[in-house]
Parts: sequence; C-alpha cells; structure tokens
Amino acid sequence: MQLRTRKILGYAVALAALLAVFTLYARPETMVNLAEQLWACF
Repeated sequence: MQLRTRKILGYAVALAALLAVFTLYARPETMVNLAEQLWACF
C-alpha cells in the first residue's frame, strides 16, 4: 500500500474506534452493565 492510503486507513480506524467509545458512553446502561460484570469477577 502507498503511504497516503495507509495514513487515510489509519485515520478511518481511529475515527471508528472513537465513535464506538462515544456511543458506549452515550448509553449509560451499557456502562453500568459493564461495570457490574467487571465487579462480579471479584
């Protein structure tokens, strides 16, 4: 791949990851569920 294509692909992956995290934080019940599952391990 060319350098420019790799750079654009890297930015796209980073943007997708940021959007995924934002949508998880926008739904508080998901974060509460995740915290409860983590707490259940201890």
